[in-house]
Amino acid sequence: MTHQPDELFSAVDSLLAAVDGGTVLPAPTERVRLREAAGLTQAAIAQALGVRVPSITAWEAGRAEPKGERLEAYRRLLDGLAHRYPQPASPPDSNPGCPPSPPPPPAPSRPGLAGTGPQTMPVDAKPGVMQRPGHAARPARTGTPLSRRPTGKAAGPVSVEADDLRFENGPLAVIDVDTDGQVLAYCVGGLVLDVPAKSIPALVDWTLKEAKLGQPKLSGPGKDADPLLVLTPSALERYGLPAALTEDERLAGRIPEGHKAIRQLARAEWKLTKRGFGPWARIYRPAQGSERMCVQLCIPSWNALDTRHWGHAAQLPPAELARLLGTFASRVMTPRGSTAVTGLELMTAFHPPTRASEPGTDGKRHSEHNPGSLGKDPVDCAPCEAPDGHPLLAGLPRFHVRGPAEKLFEEAYDWARPMTDAECTLRHLVGIDVNMAFAAGANGLVVGLGEPTQVKQPVFDPKLPGSWLVDLSHVDLSRVKVGKDKWADLDASLLPSPFTPKGERPEGPAWYATPTVAYAQELGYDVRPVEAWVRYDNGRYLDSWYNRLRDAYLATMADLGVGADLSPADFLAAMDGYRQRDPQLAIVVSAVKATVKGGLGKLRERPRGEGWKPGQPWRALSRPTWRPDIRAAVISRTRINLHRKLVKHAAFTGQYPVAVLSDCVVYAADGESPLDFLPYRDGKPLPGGFKLGVNPGLVKHEGTQSVLWGEGVREQFNAPELNLARYIKDGTVTDQDTGE
Repeated sequence: MTHQPDELFSAVDSLLAAVDGGTVLPAPTERVRLREAAGLTQAAIAQALGVRVPSITAWEAGRAEPKGERLEAYRRLLDGLAHRYPQPASPPDSNPGCPPSPPPPPAPSRPGLAGTGPQTMPVDAKPGVMQRPGHAARPARTGTPLSRRPTGKAAGPVSVEADDLRFENGPLAVIDVDTDGQVLAYCVGGLVLDVPAKSIPALVDWTLKEAKLGQPKLSGPGKDADPLLVLTPSALERYGLPAALTEDERLAGRIPEGHKAIRQLARAEWKLTKRGFGPWARIYRPAQGSERMCVQLCIPSWNALDTRHWGHAAQLPPAELARLLGTFASRVMTPRGSTAVTGLELMTAFHPPTRASEPGTDGKRHSEHNPGSLGKDPVDCAPCEAPDGHPLLAGLPRFHVRGPAEKLFEEAYDWARPMTDAECTLRHLVGIDVNMAFAAGANGLVVGLGEPTQVKQPVFDPKLPGSWLVDLSHVDLSRVKVGKDKWADLDASLLPSPFTPKGERPEGPAWYATPTVAYAQELGYDVRPVEAWVRYDNGRYLDSWYNRLRDAYLATMADLGVGADLSPADFLAAMDGYRQRDPQLAIVVSAVKATVKGGLGKLRERPRGEGWKPGQPWRALSRPTWRPDIRAAVISRTRINLHRKLVKHAAFTGQYPVAVLSDCVVYAADGESPLDFLPYRDGKPLPGGFKLGVNPGLVKHEGTQSVLWGEGVREQFNAPELNLARYIKDGTVTDQDTGE
């Protein structure tokens, strides 16, 4: 077919417009070259662009192309990399008949971590002069970057956020003093800055005016993350702060108000938040317009980094600590305090309470409610959702104990039973653990956003979040619905009830969150609530929070060699000893998990001393994010998700759990591996049952012990229903664990 000239010219004009408009990307091979030259992984780019790793794979293979905003962002990233890593010029070829030699491969890098691109000598380094490990040749003390160089291990993912020149030096810095007495700031990517500040106020000024630290906001109406400074013991000494808190200071959570450093800040007109100068101190001046003036300090030697979640991070050298915290910051957010505080702040970062309105008739904008957020003012919970001691319950008798018909009690499982004779003939007890179980429970969950409305004799609506007073004692687990028009006969005595944390069958009306009542309907039983507190203003508030934490978890596990596309056997092999492959990244995994659980726990934070008495309000109640109903809904859905798998597994295999603790389940089996009892066929799991894998909601191997061990432990402590799931990982049981 012959094209007419006008058609050809139109086609050429369209192609030129596409080039001018930025919709044409470099060739697939060039995309790969640029990424590898920068030392980036596909997982790091996927996390930055908000897509899955297979999308990046397809883009680099030329099988697909990004669209819309992601096309612009991906092109921006490639253009920036092309500027930093231009195509090497081909040398003159002495043999014209031979093709040009390929460019040399990029310097080797550790998978998934940034700061490991081509290793270049610092611009101010002298030829033949060896740099000391962890330090660079310094220019005059100007506060400018010293070098970008590898420092042993890599620093975490670099994202397109790095193009924001306001924060070109990363989200945080570890402040340390070297052997020459010079104060240095260790940033992500191996960058070291010279710090001229002689006092804490001067350090804050330098951070805001010269250091270029911080992190862009996670959502449109949100705020940029404030720069974080991590002070080592040597830095504390330099700035006149104690290397460790006294016992009284530790209990108070701060140093005294009259400390010299606090007086210096006051003279310089800097303020501290109500929690004072403690392990996570915030130093600020009131914002002027949209400009925030705030710096956060993290002091590891004051126990800022809880060893339960951060392991030995506080003992790491400055450069390695910067890499660890930088990886967490780039994948989750800049830490704002404990992992629990950070988990709660992450929710608010995605759904700020207010936003700027459209310009009014006078052309000005004002602050208005941000749809989908919890708002800026706290709302009262329903009386049934209030924990003991809440002001809503002030009228109750002093020693009144609230029963299930008065109090919503949605908690994780803690259930166990004696083993049957048949199970005792088997050799092993195998524990499986649900990955990121509570995060998976939050995924796609509709929760209340506003205040509750009381309804008498309601018709149950599984799509309406709330708390329902309903009698579920008639639900019989011996016969349950497991599919459309499909029922299964089970041994109910070998299964926990889905309606109580202890697995006991309810005896009458009780308060339940929506997912629990909906599950009773799913099992094939009628539900007729007597009363409800429902929330008509609702939404999927936790979706972005879940997605961020899921991607951080998966990207870090992939860097540790545990990918999402592994076969069951390969997955179990990859999980074996994965923490030893890179202990620092393993700490990031632990911190991500703690951010999930801690953030959800903060939704119902209890009084923390401060002279509180029952019936009085406590500090956490003043937060819009004090929402026990959201916490209850997530826990309810997590427990129901687990029970659904228990039922599917029992109906298909005839196997029943011996113990369940939160997200860990123990089965008796002849073999030592989960594959010895999970019903895989041709590599495919039971639909709706347990599936091995790294994704949230899938399971991993928690541990294996012998049946003799289980029976021996129960006999030793005279506890026939001791929850073996608590000890299945390493088999260690103490008198303290059993209450003896």
